[in-house]
Amino acid sequence: MADKSTPHLPARVKTEGELLVRNKVTTPAQFEFALAESQKTGKRVIDILKEQGLLVGKDLLKYLSDLHNVPEIDVSAVEPTTEIIRLVPFELAERHQLIPLGKHGQTLMIAIADPGNLNAIEDLRFSTNLNIDIAVADAQAIQIARERLYRSIEQSDLGVEIDQELEELVDGAEASTEWSDEVDVKLLTQSTEDNSLMRLVNLILIDAIQRGVSDIHIEVFEKMLQVRYRIDGILHVMMKPPMKLRHAIVSRIKIMASLDISERRLPQDGRIHLKLPGGKTCDFRVSTVPFLYGEKVVLRLLDRATLKTDMTQLGFDEDELRKFKHAVHQPYGMVLVTGPTGSGKTTTLYSALTELNKTSDNISTAEDPVEFHLDGVNQLQVNDPIGLTFANVLRSFLRQDPDIIMVGEIRDFETAEIAIKAALTGHLVLSTLHTNDAPSTISRLANMGVEPFMIASSLNLIAAQRLVRRVCGECAKLVIIEKKPCMDAGLTEQEYHAGVFRKGDGCKVCGGTGYKGRIAIYELMPMSDTLRDALLQGSSPADLKRAAVTDGMQTLRRSALKKFALGQTTLEEVLRVTRAD
Repeated sequence: MADKSTPHLPARVKTEGELLVRNKVTTPAQFEFALAESQKTGKRVIDILKEQGLLVGKDLLKYLSDLHNVPEIDVSAVEPTTEIIRLVPFELAERHQLIPLGKHGQTLMIAIADPGNLNAIEDLRFSTNLNIDIAVADAQAIQIARERLYRSIEQSDLGVEIDQELEELVDGAEASTEWSDEVDVKLLTQSTEDNSLMRLVNLILIDAIQRGVSDIHIEVFEKMLQVRYRIDGILHVMMKPPMKLRHAIVSRIKIMASLDISERRLPQDGRIHLKLPGGKTCDFRVSTVPFLYGEKVVLRLLDRATLKTDMTQLGFDEDELRKFKHAVHQPYGMVLVTGPTGSGKTTTLYSALTELNKTSDNISTAEDPVEFHLDGVNQLQVNDPIGLTFANVLRSFLRQDPDIIMVGEIRDFETAEIAIKAALTGHLVLSTLHTNDAPSTISRLANMGVEPFMIASSLNLIAAQRLVRRVCGECAKLVIIEKKPCMDAGLTEQEYHAGVFRKGDGCKVCGGTGYKGRIAIYELMPMSDTLRDALLQGSSPADLKRAAVTDGMQTLRRSALKKFALGQTTLEEVLRVTRAD
């Protein structure tokens, strides 16, 4: 980096730039770009480079190690004693992204994701009354290690490990060994009150939270009971408890969710509120359905700590974020977020509500169910059996002097008509639909019976989204990808030659998959005058898509390819999640 281009930079920033360029982590042009963004947004250069995918994994650790003159450490296998772990409260370790490693005399050694976090060092000194010695480690690896270590304390307090628990249950369970519609409810209730069974179910739930699971599936087949976790969108078999425990485990979960254990013929829905070590809480949405060989239970984890309400963290690129913010900050109109179940629509809507949440505005939401509680927002859960439908709730909201309304899902003409009328009469309406892409959303509304002129007049923007798995930051390495499959997928010649392609080798952090976490890809279609004219002329979804692309819309495939070229995901993920344009 030439000094003449940045003559007035502080010494610290110059050092950062020199390290980045010397270690070939970034080019001089990339650092200059990050520096310019830093001066505009107030963000740190390092944070901008991380957001752009230019500073990840081993590159980031090497940079931080050199910058702060501290050693790097792999925390995936660290095993500090229980006494060492208890020196640092879980809340403090979570807040500052650190874990304790060991203690020599009056010095506590820690691994931390940001060695420049002086507040963390001071908090630790005050909390432990010890000197602090630091090493730098990957943030995701620290999170996984932290959850594992503090979970081990919880398991120690319970006095049992999962494998040992299973062995005890095999020996002592009183649940029926054969499937029958005549299971003794009294006997079943007694078995669910057994301490070992209660601890086993609790540990399954806690283990799922620590692994970042989105759903737990407990399934009964003819000769097998299995527990599967959905991690980053993919199901993995985690354990196969003995068949004789199937009624007891299912019934214990039903009791925790306040469901009827005697009713095994009809589906039931409930909710579990679980307290974790350190005062953290997590909710589970519980669904039971009677299949051929027994009831299947699916638990959806609703962990407020994992909810991203900062729009900059969702996966929008700069231009997409500008378009989305512009749409949700309009005084009236409708913003629709579309995609299949589990594509992150709720997170995107909640991030918009968090952005809009001000004491000067009245915000009301109708959801099915309410997944997370937002302070300052009036949230209501619909209940169809008693007539509390989305349409009826919307009518009531309009008599409550609303400014902003969020409708969990538009499912029918009645709800769509009321929502659109609300958008046309001075209210901002946010909602979701299940469609494959942004242009087909218009056809879906038209098929419901909504007039094209009402759609054209009310819509501000349609956002289609998906989630792709992110390359594991701990084991990511640069790879060479053959040109032909990249070009076949839609990458341009320029993007291919400028691309930074990464792939995970598989490690303890990612469970050997090479992926850790997910990032959203978006297809944003603002309703321009061109699109409104095309809609009123009865254009097909294909014609609307061509018009939107001409207007500057980035398709889901293009959005995914950009993240592939930045090394944030892989070509396999791009092809798995998106279809060719």
